[in-house]
Amino acid sequence: MSTVPTASVDGGLFAAVDIGASSGRVILGRISTGADAADGGPARATLDVVHRFPNAVAQSDGGLRWDFDALFAEVLTGLAAAGTAATEQGETIMSIGIDTWAVDYGLVNKAGELTAQPYSYRDERSRAAVARVHGKLDPARLYATTGLQFLQFNTLYQLATEPDLGGLQALLIPDLIAFRLTGQRRTEATNASTTGLFDAVAGEWAIELFGPLGLPKDLFPPLIQPGETLGTLLPGIAERTGLPAATKVVAVGSHDTASAVAAVPAEQENFAYISSGTWSLVGLELNSPVLTKASRAANFTNERGVDGTTRYLRNVGGLWLLSECQRTWAEGGYRPAIGDLLEAAAALPSGGPRINPDDPAFIAPDNMPDRIRAAARNTGAVLPDDPAATVRCILDSLAAGYARTIADAERLAGVAADVVHIVGGGSQNALLCRLTAQATGRPVIAGPVEATALGNVLIQARAAGVANGGLRQLRRIVGAGTSLCRYEPLDLTLNASATN
Repeated sequence: MSTVPTASVDGGLFAAVDIGASSGRVILGRISTGADAADGGPARATLDVVHRFPNAVAQSDGGLRWDFDALFAEVLTGLAAAGTAATEQGETIMSIGIDTWAVDYGLVNKAGELTAQPYSYRDERSRAAVARVHGKLDPARLYATTGLQFLQFNTLYQLATEPDLGGLQALLIPDLIAFRLTGQRRTEATNASTTGLFDAVAGEWAIELFGPLGLPKDLFPPLIQPGETLGTLLPGIAERTGLPAATKVVAVGSHDTASAVAAVPAEQENFAYISSGTWSLVGLELNSPVLTKASRAANFTNERGVDGTTRYLRNVGGLWLLSECQRTWAEGGYRPAIGDLLEAAAALPSGGPRINPDDPAFIAPDNMPDRIRAAARNTGAVLPDDPAATVRCILDSLAAGYARTIADAERLAGVAADVVHIVGGGSQNALLCRLTAQATGRPVIAGPVEATALGNVLIQARAAGVANGGLRQLRRIVGAGTSLCRYEPLDLTLNASATN
């Protein structure tokens, strides 16, 4: 449960389904008028996690797949728990919003049945499809239209591996959940922008790309924008969850990074952000895409943000590296507390080995410590077989990657960021935040941890008329209810007491 002040006057109660690549939650979010509201003070947001559940890929039916049926069952369990909590408080949930990771999809037939469990982006099948896609569509043309960075698991490459798409529709994971809840088929725009089939300027499907790729023009449902109502709960879903059938499902920034960036508590116009979790999404918020040759050469992406903004960013490796190391060590019987690992890493001298944290070699699950040492050897460095040294290498490498990516984004977009905001799980890692401040030479403001859920709830609240204004006004709500930590670039004290 996030620790934000309890407000005096209630504004509304909302359910956020927030699922990442390793875990998911159902969260009750409350937008309340603060005690200072009579003097014009901002509203505040309170989050209460009512259900947590794991999420993982597994080898099934010839590939790495998500168990979507199990995932959806957890969503229903969480919504039932949210409904019970609301009833106990004498309240009603105003709406439900859904966000997940990007690019993955499920195929459904005309009867609405899922034809197979969805593949994970970590499956290797799309690698071989890249050359076939580029043989039909010049990569330069793709970028000029979609503005999407090249990643071998982008949706269009995954789709190129499908043997037969006739009579089927592709629903991105949050849209598939929403379909199961409401029976309505739509594609939310921020997530559509990660497919490689979305026009970055027009904000519509790039239908001219579908034909050369042999994709049906109606492969994806029509677009829906954050804040629009998708539908209400199907009778069977209402019965299983105990929620009223009239409960709305509202589109939010269904790509979790879109929701996270909407909740960056920025006070100034020019800021850089790092959404730090399994992956790190590093970039700037712009009013329009950057589609230049230089931008393509730097492999920056132009993804849709809330309110038509552009999330100009690049994927950098994330805390997946650390969590996979912890998993490997635990399998060998070594289970240190993360705080102890970070303290030991902070005590090591600077200038140690660094790796490229977004190397594709780190995408799949495997023995991560061995792969990191091998990557260090490839740079001519020697990384000791020591957990503390491995952790320090990971965090030094991430901080250097963050600094390099922010500098590239500023150069390509012609914008200078005054401050760096780190949101998500990495905002709790004090060592990572301090290293980032030093590497970027900018102040780092860390928090909120629950940025994705906050962005989800705030878009619902605005749709319900409980919160008003543009992104700057919504961000004031985040700042009013969040304890933020500031790290200065000249502060050389590497205190690692916080956890990842």
